[in-house]
Amino acid sequence: MSKELLVAPSILSADFLDMGRALSLMEEAGADWVHVDVMDGHFVPNITMGVPLVAAIRPQTPLVIDAHLMVSNPCRQIPWFLDAGADIVTFHIEAVSEGEAHDAIAAIHEGGARAGISVKPKTDISLLAPFMGEVDMVLVMSVEPGFSGQSFIEGSEERIAAVREMAASTGADIMVQVDGGIGGATVARVADAGVDCIVCGNAFFKADDPRAVPAALRAAAGR
Repeated sequence: MSKELLVAPSILSADFLDMGRALSLMEEAGADWVHVDVMDGHFVPNITMGVPLVAAIRPQTPLVIDAHLMVSNPCRQIPWFLDAGADIVTFHIEAVSEGEAHDAIAAIHEGGARAGISVKPKTDISLLAPFMGEVDMVLVMSVEPGFSGQSFIEGSEERIAAVREMAASTGADIMVQVDGGIGGATVARVADAGVDCIVCGNAFFKADDPRAVPAALRAAAGR
């Protein structure tokens, strides 16, 4: 794919005591989206951030707010994140029934946001097939969700390619996002597989010069 790679730094790796500075860094760096990792301590074994933080950062940045709900009850929580100002809301296929997934996508669209659906590394990609004509984005997890700083799971690029092929075979116009262990050593592989947007946490916020990271990642990906 030739279009420019979108870069979405995950504020899970930011300094929570200086979130304003983190947002400024992302803007100065030319990042595209603010990725918000929402974890409930039930669907994943960690508790992170939620609606109040999204509401607090919404007036502080012009960047797209990309809320990734790693929660066991997304249908209940989706309206909260829409009201808080999220531009994209992504929920996990593992947390819902097929009917609930259709309802969740519809609710996100009715709230004026883009809908994403995510799959864990061990989830069968074929479960996404019923939603290809409805969803705006598929998020392929390249680590087990729950904690930042994990290493990229080998073979994740093949899953990205499979999602891209599934979309093409159904005529669906979707974005593909990847999250987990993405940096200079892995970005070319996922870009070649057809990803549109990369989530990067430590690769951005722990870098010596975060402002240089998005351009460096795009260069490494050839996009």
